[in-house]
Amino acid sequence: MTSATFDPLTQRYPSQRYPIYANRAMVNCSEPQASAAGLQVILKGGNAFDAAVAAAAALTVVEPTSNGIGSDAFCIAWSAREQRLVGLNSSGPAPRGISIERVVADGHATANGRMPYLGWTPVTVPGAPAAWAALNERYGRLSLSDDLAPAIDYARNGYAVNPNLAYWWRRGADSYRRHNDDGRFDEWFRTFTRGADQRTPAAGEIVTLPDHADSLTDIGATNARSFYGGDLAHAIDQASRKAGGYLRYDDLASYAPRWVDPMRLNYRDGWQVCEIPPNGQGIVALMALNIMRNFDVTHDDRTLTYHRQIEAIKLAFADAFDTVSDPDDTGFDYARYLTPEYGEEKARLIGETAEVRTTRTPSSSGTVYLCCADGEGNMVSYIQSNYMGFGSGIVVPGTGISLQNRGADFALDPARANALKPGKRTYHTIIPGFLMRDGRPVGPFGVMGAYMQPQGHVQVAMNAIDFGMDPQQALDAPRWRWDHGNAMRVETRFDDAIARELARRGHEVTVGLETADFGRGQMIMRVDGDGWMPDGGVSLVGGTESRTDSNIACW
Repeated sequence: MTSATFDPLTQRYPSQRYPIYANRAMVNCSEPQASAAGLQVILKGGNAFDAAVAAAAALTVVEPTSNGIGSDAFCIAWSAREQRLVGLNSSGPAPRGISIERVVADGHATANGRMPYLGWTPVTVPGAPAAWAALNERYGRLSLSDDLAPAIDYARNGYAVNPNLAYWWRRGADSYRRHNDDGRFDEWFRTFTRGADQRTPAAGEIVTLPDHADSLTDIGATNARSFYGGDLAHAIDQASRKAGGYLRYDDLASYAPRWVDPMRLNYRDGWQVCEIPPNGQGIVALMALNIMRNFDVTHDDRTLTYHRQIEAIKLAFADAFDTVSDPDDTGFDYARYLTPEYGEEKARLIGETAEVRTTRTPSSSGTVYLCCADGEGNMVSYIQSNYMGFGSGIVVPGTGISLQNRGADFALDPARANALKPGKRTYHTIIPGFLMRDGRPVGPFGVMGAYMQPQGHVQVAMNAIDFGMDPQQALDAPRWRWDHGNAMRVETRFDDAIARELARRGHEVTVGLETADFGRGQMIMRVDGDGWMPDGGVSLVGGTESRTDSNIACW
């Protein structure tokens, strides 16, 4: 056997991906093992909901750099049985024992008066296991244990690490190593590194996560009750108390995810773009699209369309940063942002040159997105995240459970809409998307990457709707990213001439070398047949991200 000497992250030549077609099942994930896990449960008699749960659980194992058992989750799905679009908000609230005053008094605020992003302080109640149980109970065909079986197998018996995963794993270890003087991340290093030198796996190495396997087994056997009211909940409580954290058993025991009605924007020509209502930032994508529908982009100069997209996103973020948080706390009503009057008003503000719309600087994160569809007509758009990479850096001893740091987005200024309060849900970056047309489901889509997500949703949705691109082309098209002020980045594949023209319009354009900074997405669309099958038939067409290790499994 020869040893490979190539660098799998070095791509000297363009690589093409074509859209994939199927008619019985399609599972589309950011890691190929997760796609395989989803297809595996479908072949055992499950449906798209079982596949989504299986893939989501598998991603906690095969992409721990972005999510874990301690993640939050959101879902939009078309139920063939109910013939309707449903949403699930499985983001967790801040602990009841936390407050701005306590964070400041305990010395946990940063030097500039913000929430910390590492350690126990930014940990809110994780919602992912509850999401798995809720989706499985309401729509699945198999047991939760059946759905989690592939993930348990990966964790116990091993899986091969893919190139981008290895890269971000190493980056995570470097970050926690710089902040581990007090030993608070020792359990993270015990779980996710090997040897005295705390080495992370290279591409192609086989990884096992036995503690993770035990926790998933317990979650499956108890329909997630162990995580919220059993042994795992007690383990989380004990670890938090020992480290001076705020999360408690009672916070977990009182948690339940929420079924919600997705927001819908009537974009154009019968197309609807659908997102989860706040506390998520899906409203930002819909606000920007509400502005863009006032322009005839198919006949406009391409540079002008890009310019308007960027300005629309800036205007949308400016409003969202001031208003979006937990509507239970703020009474926030998003409906006004979806009215034609709002879009028209904001469109009139977009001139020929770039303008600063907000002074806030968004942060970065790690997230996984997946989508699934089956031959019955079920379609699932699902996303879960530990927020910033591996998250808080906290791993509950003996469980393999890495906890998110979603509370880092809370403000410590009580005058802010997203001010920290006990039991409050924070502004949330992760957003699953869904397309409808003329009242019928077209399909799920999503783009991972913190505040890049609504920007990616706008670009991918417009690529599909306005420019008629198939899912793969809609994802592959070169992207831009607004960062702050008038600063923005474009991918290396972005048209140089257009980038220069944007710069002449006042955009501060730089070239981004990190492909993951521009989001990682998946997409599935229904395609109606035209005569090959007696009833016309329906097939599925999918595209998957060329910016990471993703793959489609289909049948």
